Amino acid sequence: MTYHLTPNIDWALVVLDAFFIFFLGLIIYLRREDRREGYPLEDNLTGEPESYGSAFLMAPAKSFKLPFGHGTVTTPTKDREPVNIAARRTDPSPGSGYVPTGNPLIDGIGPAAYAARAKRPDLDWEGHPRVVPLSSLPDFYVDREDADPRGYQVVAADGRVAGEVTDLWVDRADRLVRYLQVALPSGRSVLAPMFMASVRRARRTVTVTAITAAQFADVPGIEGDGVVTMYEEERIQAYFGGGYLYALPERAEPFL
Repeated sequence: MTYHLTPNIDWALVVLDAFFIFFLGLIIYLRREDRREGYPLEDNLTGEPESYGSAFLMAPAKSFKLPFGHGTVTTPTKDREPVNIAARRTDPSPGSGYVPTGNPLIDGIGPAAYAARAKRPDLDWEGHPRVVPLSSLPDFYVDREDADPRGYQVVAADGRVAGEVTDLWVDRADRLVRYLQVALPSGRSVLAPMFMASVRRARRTVTVTAITAAQFADVPGIEGDGVVTMYEEERIQAYFGGGYLYALPERAEPFL
């Protein structure tokens, strides 16, 4: 006589049921975790906050310790950031777009939107400011085989000269140039993202097609001397990024 330990158990069905239970648990876990930010949602028509939903789908508070003594951050906060969008809806129907009512580059509309990042410098692995002027780093230099844009004129999207490059702001963690420091005719200096610039060595010019020469005057500035905060970087990059849609009227028009 042959004995079987599990004569009446369908192991294929057991494994399938276990998979479904695991997958259901995974979905619940992910839905709980993704509600740490961006909730509660808002009604498309009224703008009123919607319900958080079942308490079963709300993740418990979790705290993260920030490096270099910057305290802790706890999520979810269940707080809503104050929002005052300088734009109007094109139609009251759900999903309709917004039209800027002011200067979208400054107001942070559409591609010029920015996040309220921390108002302190980004740090490298040793706790030092990560993005600093090249002139403050005696051990950093531009290789002789590369073009050094310092002293080059900055040509904007309208073909006019916006200013002159006076310094380079480098990321000493990634060993690359992040920003060009541009001296404007008004005497003010602003930062322009290097990744939105094209250096032409033969002409000794730097072309920035994101914005016009006049719009350089409103580029968000920095408050510190030789230091740029993460919030200021966010504002600067958003300003230039938004220029690809808003700098010139024809850019906001359809292609067809």
